[in-house]
Amino acid sequence: MNKIYFFFTLLFLSYIQITAQQLTEKATISVVTCGPGNELYSTFGHSAFRVYDSNLGLDKIYNYGTFDFNAPNFYLNFAKGKLTYQLSTSTFSRFLREYQYGNRWVKTQELALNINEVQAVFNFLENNAKPENKSYQYDFFYDNCSTKIEDVIKTVLKDKVHFNNTHITTNKTHRDLIADYTSNHPWSKFGIDLALGSVIDKKATKDDYKFLPDYIYEAFDNATITTQNNTTELVKKRLTILKEKKLNQPFSILIPFITFLCLALFILFITYKNFSSLKRSKWLDFTLYFSTGLVGVVVLLLWFATSHTATYKNFNFLWAFAPNLVVAFLILKSKLPTWLKYYNWFLIVLLFIMVILWLLKIQVFNLALLPFVLALAMRYYYIIKK
Repeated sequence: MNKIYFFFTLLFLSYIQITAQQLTEKATISVVTCGPGNELYSTFGHSAFRVYDSNLGLDKIYNYGTFDFNAPNFYLNFAKGKLTYQLSTSTFSRFLREYQYGNRWVKTQELALNINEVQAVFNFLENNAKPENKSYQYDFFYDNCSTKIEDVIKTVLKDKVHFNNTHITTNKTHRDLIADYTSNHPWSKFGIDLALGSVIDKKATKDDYKFLPDYIYEAFDNATITTQNNTTELVKKRLTILKEKKLNQPFSILIPFITFLCLALFILFITYKNFSSLKRSKWLDFTLYFSTGLVGVVVLLLWFATSHTATYKNFNFLWAFAPNLVVAFLILKSKLPTWLKYYNWFLIVLLFIMVILWLLKIQVFNLALLPFVLALAMRYYYIIKK
C-alpha cells in the first residue's frame, strides 16, 4: 500500500512540475538591476532576470553571477582567468533579502512581451539553468551577469528587439568606466590599474558599456520591440523595489598617491644623504630592485600565462622591470660591475618611454606611480654616478 501511495505521490508531483512550466496570461519577465555595495566585489552592481506568475505562485530569479568556491582548483583557475560562472535560481524574496541586508537599491523593468514571448524566455532560462547547461566561462568585460541579460533577450526574440544605445553620449575607455565605480576603493583601483593592460585604454564601443548593470538598465529603457508591425518601448513598467540608500564612504589618509609620495620623498632623502656622505644605502637599492622586479614578474605572468583578456600589453613592466629581481642581489656588492651603469641607463630610458605612453594615453597608469617613478629615476641616476 505504501509503495502504491508513494508511486501516485511521485506521479502527482511530476505532473505539477510539468504543468508549472506552462505559464499563464499573468506571467511577466523583468530585468532586475541592483545598486552597488560597499565591498569591491559588489561595487559595480548586479543584474538578473525575474519571472513572475501570480496565478502559479511563481516568483523566480535567474542569476548569471554565481560561482562555486568549492569547485576543483578554484583559486588556480581564478588566477589563470579560467573562472567558471553559473546560472543559478532562487525565489525573488530570498534574492531580495541579500540586498536589504546590504542597503542596496533594487529596480525592476517589466518587459512588454506577449505570453508566447514570455514563455519562450522562460523556457530558455529553465533550459539554461539545467546542470549540464548552467556553466559558462566568465569574462569581466564581455561575458558577465550584465551582458548575459541582453544576450538572452536577443537570442530568444531575435530581430523583434532593437537596442539603439542612443543614451550613451560619452567616449570612455574601459579604464574610465571602472574608475567611475572605484572612486571609493582607491587601493583596489590602484591594483586594477597595475594588473590590467593597455587593451582597456581603447575607446569602448556603446555595446562595451554594457558590462556594467547601470548601462544595461539604460539600454533596456531605450530599447524597442516590434509586435504586429507596431514598434513600442521594450520596457512597459518600472518599479523601485528597494530605495537607494547613501553608502558609508570609507576614508583613509593612506591613499595610494599619499603613500607613494611619502615613499618617493623618503627615497630622495636617503639619496641626498648618500650623496652627501659618499656612502650608498645598499638595503634601499636591494629593496627597490627586488620589489620592482617581483611586481614585474607578476605583470608578465598575468600577460603571458593567463587567459585574462584585460591583462594583455601591460606596460607597467617598464617601471616594474622583471630582471631587477636578479640584479637586486648584485646591487648588494660594494664594488658594482661596470655593465650595471649601462643597465641603469636602460632603466631610465624605460621610465621615459613609460611617461611618453602615459602622455599619449596608450596606457593610462595610476597617478600614484608618478612621484615613485620620478624617485626611481633619481635613484638609478645616483647609482650611475656612484
